[in-house]
Amino acid sequence: MSNATVLVVTSGKGGVGKTTSTAAIATALAKQGYKVCAVDFDVGLRNLDLIMGAERRVVFDLVNVVRGEATIKQALVRDKRLENLYLLPASQTRDKDALTDEGVASVVSELRMYFDWIVCDSPAGIERGATLAMRYADEAIIVSNPEVSSVRDCDRIIGLLDAKTAVAEQGGRMPKHLLITRYDAERAKSGDMLAVDDVVDILSVPLIGVVPESKDVLKASNVGMPVTMSDENSAPARAYTEAVQRLLGEDLPVTIPSEKKGLFGKLFKGRAA
Repeated sequence: MSNATVLVVTSGKGGVGKTTSTAAIATALAKQGYKVCAVDFDVGLRNLDLIMGAERRVVFDLVNVVRGEATIKQALVRDKRLENLYLLPASQTRDKDALTDEGVASVVSELRMYFDWIVCDSPAGIERGATLAMRYADEAIIVSNPEVSSVRDCDRIIGLLDAKTAVAEQGGRMPKHLLITRYDAERAKSGDMLAVDDVVDILSVPLIGVVPESKDVLKASNVGMPVTMSDENSAPARAYTEAVQRLLGEDLPVTIPSEKKGLFGKLFKGRAA
């Protein structure tokens, strides 16, 4: 029996930083010594390979594997910088209907044999692609910006995680973690953005990390390097690294970036869901 953990990174809304977060989390897990595969479920768009700097090395993709046109080993792209980090890319030329429930089940089941962590990057929305990305997950990271529309979409995703997953259908509850991205302390203070406590209160999911709004994230993406690899000491990289430590069971208080650069604000501990 495999001890692999399938983790879905999801949100409902586009543009909140799911793909960036998937790459950063997968890289941070690999740096801890785990064998990790990041899987791009965003069929038709495909951005995870760009952020992980692997776009020129993609030959086969997830749809090819689901359809039996390639084996998993043929489709996996190994990271050139971390030998225990792999990518299973999405197809750029097919639509979301190219994935089937049976096909995804088979791929996930096989990946469990090779990897410690399988980190699934979910497409935006609550349609088929997103439900298939979460269907066979063991745990979920819900990514939200501190904005009302983003939080509301996350609330719908929580409902899906509690109803449309294999874990839920077997009567279980999937462990869920909240990751707040693009947090700006000054805007939160002036009321232009929700405070961290408000987001946690609305969603009632334990907080795993708060990633500050930062140009470092965009810079890292543009050079094809997850932020946890490009600049380990940047504030977003530290936030992602600490989130992964919490994911692995460490009891660390969550640091909330303050408006003064270089200083950290109050400490906040998430409650168990």
